[in-house]
Amino acid sequence: MKTLRGIAASRGIAIGPAFHFRRADLSFERRTVEDPTAELARFQAALETAREQLADVYAKAEAESGAAQAAIFQAHALMLEDPELLDAVRTAIEEQCINAEAALSDAAETYAQMLETLDDEYLSARAADVRDVAARVLRILLGVAESPTANLTVPSIILARDLTPSDTVLLDKSLVLGFCTAEGGATSHTAILARGLGLPAIVGAGPSVLEIPDGAMLVLDGGDGTLLVGPDEGTVAEYRARQAAATVVLARAREKAHEPAVTRDGHRVEVVANIGNVEGARAALEAGAEGVGLLRTEFLYLERSRLPDEEEQYRAYRAIVDVFGDRPVVLRTLDIGGDKDLPYLDLPHEMNPFLGLRAIRLCLARPELFRPQLRAALRAGAGRNLKLMFPMVATVSEVRAARAVLEECRAELLDEGQPVAEKMEVGIMVEIPAAALMADHLAAEVDFFSIGTNDLS
Repeated sequence: MKTLRGIAASRGIAIGPAFHFRRADLSFERRTVEDPTAELARFQAALETAREQLADVYAKAEAESGAAQAAIFQAHALMLEDPELLDAVRTAIEEQCINAEAALSDAAETYAQMLETLDDEYLSARAADVRDVAARVLRILLGVAESPTANLTVPSIILARDLTPSDTVLLDKSLVLGFCTAEGGATSHTAILARGLGLPAIVGAGPSVLEIPDGAMLVLDGGDGTLLVGPDEGTVAEYRARQAAATVVLARAREKAHEPAVTRDGHRVEVVANIGNVEGARAALEAGAEGVGLLRTEFLYLERSRLPDEEEQYRAYRAIVDVFGDRPVVLRTLDIGGDKDLPYLDLPHEMNPFLGLRAIRLCLARPELFRPQLRAALRAGAGRNLKLMFPMVATVSEVRAARAVLEECRAELLDEGQPVAEKMEVGIMVEIPAAALMADHLAAEVDFFSIGTNDLS
């Protein structure tokens, strides 16, 4: 028996034969075109077909794994509208007179490599999404069908160098027990989809995965990232017992999800969720969450070419607080800057990005970012239990400045006759040492703290 270890991407145990995922060959000839206008039309037609395909993929993903996971393909559709990417392709076709395949491949790879250089695991993982979208359009241009598992006839564990989100959502759950990839990370959209689909998964297990023969018996543990190749009967029996036990535990957890959490000595504990969109809100409520302890608002700013306006933010925040009714929802203002960059913000490079122009400092310096978000939050909180939280606070003066802007926005909205939250509690993230050391002074300025143990440690 051989043991391989990778990154645990999606919990669960799968037992079955290996099946190698073999993607279609997308190689092409780089050539000069005599009629760039006709080539542009060919590229545009491929984009239209790709948009239609993504609408179908979104519907399939939503039906099988929920809207939260399906939203990945809405982001893919937005990439097909990205002016920077599309302009690069069109310019190459017009000025270099090269075929659409070459122009698209060059532009997408340049964009993907730029994302990979970002010092942020989530944003750098989006390079795979860019390549996935480009491959979809490339398949259309080349007339290549999507059928990498056409020969899969028995329930199996999929092995691959990597899987794109599109690959993952098209897997037939009746025949796919789980998957293990040689590359990839836990924050990739592929890993997120696997969790939504309930497929046990391991990523980043190394090139040895590709050497496993088709049909070899495997045991995959997505909880600890272990892949067993050629296990004996005793090991298989042990893991089947673990499968059965996990099924029982999950069933019991679902039964008790909406009961109050009480310790053995009678202490009531409020259980709230960390979420990033309305789909996550619905899933959290269904799982028994009593509110939201952290609503990450960055989801509105990522994977797009412009800032979201006030109205778009208002609709998104209001949809989330409406899910929870009177339950508390804590909205964290934009935590971006430093190591978390957005291409359209044109932020300066800094020697120490964690202590530079980031989060609350960036928002105070860039009112075009801060004021629309505060106005949207005040409007969304009308008649609801919405609270506001400022990230990366280091000083009392930052809190006072942020609260002053909040009150200015409230006054503006009232003058405009807009309904706003009558009272909105304001808190801060305590996630840098300076804030922890002066917590007593900061406590006098805010209604609550949220302790960011990851950053403090």
